[in-house]
Amino acid sequence: MTARLSLYQKAEQELYKLDHQVKGAFYDFSRAFRQDPWLAKLRLKPLKGDGRIFSARLNASYRVLLTRTGIGADGEESWLAIAVRHRRDVYEQLSVAVNRVTGEIEFVDLSVVGESALRRAGIELTPAEPEPEPDEVPPPAVPAATPAAASAEQAPPLLAAYDAELLRELGVTGALIELALLVTTSEELDQLVQGAPLLTKDVLYGLAAGIPLDDVRREITAPVQLDQRPNPEDFDAALARTTVTVVTSDDVLRAAIEEGDFRAWRVFLHPTQARLVDRVYSGAARVSGGPGTGKTVVALHRVAHLAAKLPPGQDKPILLTTFTKNLTTDLRARLTSLLEPEQLARVEVAHIDQLTARVLAENSLSGRTRNRVDNQVALRELRDLLMEIDERTWEPEFLLEEWEQVVLGQAVPTRTAYLQARRAGRGRPLNRAERSAVWKLLEHYTARLDKLNLETWSQAAERAARFEIGRATKIRARAEYKDEIGAQDLIHRDAGSGMQYLRHRFRHIVVDEAQDLSPAHWKMLRAMVAEGPDDLFIAGDTHQRIYDNQVSLGAVGIHIRGRASRLTLSYRTTKEILNKAITVVTGRDVEFDDLDDGKDNLAGFRSVLSGPEPILSGHPTWAEELSALAETLQAWRTELTTDSTGRTTRDARGLIAVCVADRNKVNEVMYYLTTTAGITCAELTKDGARGEGEVHVGTMHRFKGLEYQRLAIAAASDGILPRAFIEQYRKSDHARYQRELRKARALLFVATTRARDSLSISWHGEPSRFLPR
Repeated sequence: MTARLSLYQKAEQELYKLDHQVKGAFYDFSRAFRQDPWLAKLRLKPLKGDGRIFSARLNASYRVLLTRTGIGADGEESWLAIAVRHRRDVYEQLSVAVNRVTGEIEFVDLSVVGESALRRAGIELTPAEPEPEPDEVPPPAVPAATPAAASAEQAPPLLAAYDAELLRELGVTGALIELALLVTTSEELDQLVQGAPLLTKDVLYGLAAGIPLDDVRREITAPVQLDQRPNPEDFDAALARTTVTVVTSDDVLRAAIEEGDFRAWRVFLHPTQARLVDRVYSGAARVSGGPGTGKTVVALHRVAHLAAKLPPGQDKPILLTTFTKNLTTDLRARLTSLLEPEQLARVEVAHIDQLTARVLAENSLSGRTRNRVDNQVALRELRDLLMEIDERTWEPEFLLEEWEQVVLGQAVPTRTAYLQARRAGRGRPLNRAERSAVWKLLEHYTARLDKLNLETWSQAAERAARFEIGRATKIRARAEYKDEIGAQDLIHRDAGSGMQYLRHRFRHIVVDEAQDLSPAHWKMLRAMVAEGPDDLFIAGDTHQRIYDNQVSLGAVGIHIRGRASRLTLSYRTTKEILNKAITVVTGRDVEFDDLDDGKDNLAGFRSVLSGPEPILSGHPTWAEELSALAETLQAWRTELTTDSTGRTTRDARGLIAVCVADRNKVNEVMYYLTTTAGITCAELTKDGARGEGEVHVGTMHRFKGLEYQRLAIAAASDGILPRAFIEQYRKSDHARYQRELRKARALLFVATTRARDSLSISWHGEPSRFLPR
């Protein structure tokens, strides 16, 4: 009798933490179980507590806990592996059930919820196998939890304001409700939810944090609630709603248990996120949220969802785009793990500058291609121009920003139009005479670039947007003519013109890190896809905007009213790291927009993960900071690569990183770590990590959209974050001064939230003013 075996996410996480011998035994177990789950050597039998949970023998020391979810028409049994435990850690106080809100399968193990809560509830754990086996190996030693200090008077329960029926209604799993109402400290609550289902964890943390009940209902329970209450006995239907990995081969199993929970947050969807992915939107939709809330994961799954619904074909009707090249590389790699090859072939993955270059190449009649330059080169040319004509009234930085944000951003074609253009957020006001003077200088500047055959990427984006808008106008005019005259006459009109082949480039566009795109980029994207259901899906967070691209989506023809969603729970960054990060972007006079005409904030943004407190350390000199940095990295490498016996069990490559705000510091960090500390490095470039070094090193800009288990931020000193040069604008151009501060805040916020488990921030001299004192 064959069986279909799936892995519950919790089982994957447990396998990931076990040594290679146990993992090897699970490969053998998986093959044997799929052939016949009732083989005598597997010793499959139900537990005495919950008869729906079965125990199977992995080896003399370990057991696999499973539940049967159904039997197919061909007699093939369907099983879900829900945990992998040492024999001594298997107790009868286990339960598996279908959640009444989400309809998913939930596994609860009371042995991990904390002794004090169990004692208060009068629950005594009963071992499932009290007698040891002859060849049994003891489980790895786990430090005992420090018991809560006894007090003369018992503290009141944290959730005293709520009752069992309310918790059940909100989706708390039944096996934990009584215990949840008894916990008295945040430490007890942490222990209780350590192995709890996600919805239970979110609800209990939300209530304990003082989030209003209506907000918990709206933000946590409602997004994952089924339209109809599920059948609690239908485990087959519940399995279809539960995030699992179906084990069809050793390769699938290896991918699941070698990457563990680091893979989980990158690929798996929380039910709240799944609702956003599977919806049919009547038009453009936006998802916002802080770091680690899963915006990128939602965007990737949205692409997979749209690809699965495509009719057969060979074209690429779906575009996944973002701002930077290295993030595009990461998105493509992650999308590969979600899509079948034939589906992946239907998706165009390209960063915004690639799209710009393609449009311009297609519309270049002369064959002449301008050399495109970045803003540093553009600024140098503008500075040289001002020196040549002895112009000292205007700073080159101000003129370049005026050109990019006002002239190019609004596609201002003439001096007259510029005199009337809106300059919201530019700070320094300009009268009519000053605008005329600025326009004249910018005309000289564009003529200079043209003579040198140079073009900035902002210029290129504005030209590409005009070409795409023109293309969309032709498509729309043809459609209107067809509706008015009829298809037969259209055939004669199209003859020889090629118009019959003109289509919008894409059917669906998904944008990640949307906050960094310019108005011209948005105009181009809007023109590349016809307005209609599921046309644009936008993911972004303006608190992470590290480039000077301000935009209101409504102003560029993208209307999201009624289709904007917000994610508030972080599944990547621990609450300890998050609390430090939030202090960077909060404070008096600190405001962020919402990519439209409103304001955004991080109210209600919180994490469901716990971990060590971030390490903040100052040093007298840069040399001493580098020495301490090397010690931290060496300790992390040891923790990640060796087991309790000191044996190396895996490679830490790509799990640890160092980021700095200053480009020169990248070279200095890499040189010191390589030559003095014996740590190999790979530099993060626009194309991703260069080299095979174990520690990735790069500027904060290069970490955009990336994540690491352990992250060190170095040289977070005042004068570097923010740059010392911005002080010249404090009085002369206060609006620009505030913009520069906001960009520096966002840069440090992005950097701190790239860490999943551990974060170290160091500086020499005075610390950055953004760091908590």
